[in-house]
Amino acid sequence: MATTAGLITNEQFAQRRKRLMDSLSDGAIILTAGRDKPRNNDVDYKFRQQSSFWYFTGFDEPDAVAVLRPGHEEPYTLFVRPYEERFQIWVGYRAGVEGAREEHGADAAFPIDDLKEELPKLLEEADSLYYGLGSDDDMDEIIGDLARRRRAGAQRGGKALAGIQDPKPVIDRMRLIKSSEEVEALQQAIDLTAKGFDAAMRSTRPGDHEYQVQAEMEAVFRRLGSPRNGYPSIVASGMNACTLHYITNRDRMRDGDLLLIDAGAEVDYYTADITRTWPVNGRFSPEQRAVYDICLEAQRRGFEEVRPGALFDDVHMAALRTLIQGLKDLGALSGEIDGIIEDRAFLPYYMHGTSHWLGLDVHDAGQYRHGDKSTELEPGMVFTVEPGLYFGPLATESPEELRGIGIRIEDNVVVTDDGHRVLSSAIPSKAEEVEAVVGTAVTR
Repeated sequence: MATTAGLITNEQFAQRRKRLMDSLSDGAIILTAGRDKPRNNDVDYKFRQQSSFWYFTGFDEPDAVAVLRPGHEEPYTLFVRPYEERFQIWVGYRAGVEGAREEHGADAAFPIDDLKEELPKLLEEADSLYYGLGSDDDMDEIIGDLARRRRAGAQRGGKALAGIQDPKPVIDRMRLIKSSEEVEALQQAIDLTAKGFDAAMRSTRPGDHEYQVQAEMEAVFRRLGSPRNGYPSIVASGMNACTLHYITNRDRMRDGDLLLIDAGAEVDYYTADITRTWPVNGRFSPEQRAVYDICLEAQRRGFEEVRPGALFDDVHMAALRTLIQGLKDLGALSGEIDGIIEDRAFLPYYMHGTSHWLGLDVHDAGQYRHGDKSTELEPGMVFTVEPGLYFGPLATESPEELRGIGIRIEDNVVVTDDGHRVLSSAIPSKAEEVEAVVGTAVTR
């Protein structure tokens, strides 16, 4: 049975547009959709809408422009690819101008080819513009031409543009705080991802290739309704787990190796981001288990810091101090924890942050710092907690028996009014739970 998608309704998209216009009430706002991009010869990459454009429109076709005019009697205009019946047999359904109004709530709509002619008319009363220069080359040219014409016209009594500002800070702030519907979409993506991870764990066995496990996992994603992954799956066995963004996924898994999978299904445009590490043969060696337990404890300490009013950096520091103590216990580091942090001597073993925002993008919109202060956590923020330890090529001073071990444990958490909720807690993470599942699938 497919998962339920479509949690964000047209009414909610309209509410988002109103909030944005209320925040930027002194100028018109222009948002651009993504475009088809060639992959090779006459084949395009599969299209996925630009996240912020979808956030305000719910429109998932390429080559579109949204114009928002606060205070206007027709505040929302869409420019879209027209519907042409003779092309439907080739490219499928398009909403077209009529669908932009009737299905997507636009007050007015035009074919995208009319943009250069119609946009100046829509903006003739606007004193200023909110547009992210550099986000779309064609639109940059149109906006530049508009600014030049308005400047020239001001000499004859016209109205020059007072300025062009980037709406991204306001948009990012909106996207950072998730609604209950957004959290539910994320929960559905995570629950679906959990089923894929279960299939991956159960199908893991020595001698198979990484891509075979990937296929078992992603087949579940597709079968249960996820149209795509939120990002390319990392399926890394042995030393490959020490490459943070390994996506080759071709090596044969060996008895005694660990397998690290970092993956997330996407549902209704929202993505999960989960990592688990497990032994290919179903049993951690003593050295692997020691490192694994350190990472799990670091994650637990990080979770303890997640509550309203805490700082984003608090999560990282709690996990980092635990990892460093573990590295000392393993004989990989020596000295005082504060000194190790100051000297950054932990970097050969732990070179990434503990958390990042999660939502429409796997590394979602939102600031991590405001000046020299870490962002304060608020209800509705969703992010990862993903400590790890890697005894790879940089860890030249580590004990020999730890070489080649790479472990990361990643879960997704939402800040609540009274603390937090781990959205991915149903996915096994304790070593004994993981061992009980690995390799238990019926032989293919």
